[in-house]
Amino acid sequence: MSRLRDLEADILYVMINEAQLQARIAAMAQEIAADYADEPDLLLICVLKGGYVFLGDLSRALKRPHELDFMGVSSYGARTESSGEVRIVMDLKEPIAGRNVLIVEDIIDSGRTLDYMRRSLLARSPKSLRIVTLLNKPSRRAVEVQVDYVGFDIPDEFVVGYGLDFAELYRNLPYVGVLKPELFAHLNA
Repeated sequence: MSRLRDLEADILYVMINEAQLQARIAAMAQEIAADYADEPDLLLICVLKGGYVFLGDLSRALKRPHELDFMGVSSYGARTESSGEVRIVMDLKEPIAGRNVLIVEDIIDSGRTLDYMRRSLLARSPKSLRIVTLLNKPSRRAVEVQVDYVGFDIPDEFVVGYGLDFAELYRNLPYVGVLKPELFAHLNA
């Protein structure tokens, strides 16, 4: 795939525009702040790479003290569907024992990655562990995972933008869009 291309020309249609994203994130931040109102401690753990844009906007909208950490978990590689093999490629910098932890995820598809990450983090004895995701594809779920905050339930389309990528491109688009199928059809054949 050429790096010199008009990324927006590769979008079939915009599924969730910038205004919709910001309004829903503000509402989720209010829900989260209310749920943790009596807790002095809150650690947001961003699932890299896709969650970084969502984390930035959620963190700014969250009007209460909180800390951030990052974790890299991979199950896709260069494909458009999860390989089913999950691995931690970057771990947390600090221990989470006794802390209120909120996993910040960009999208939940099969649920395998998040289930693996959730079990890994629970083994580290946090005080609480909740999950917030911007996008949820319930029709693709292979492993059930309890999600505490959902931005949008979406259909089974391959989406990019707002941190989500295909071959490391499209993360910078300010909306969530559906990628034209001809750009990735050969990978899943």
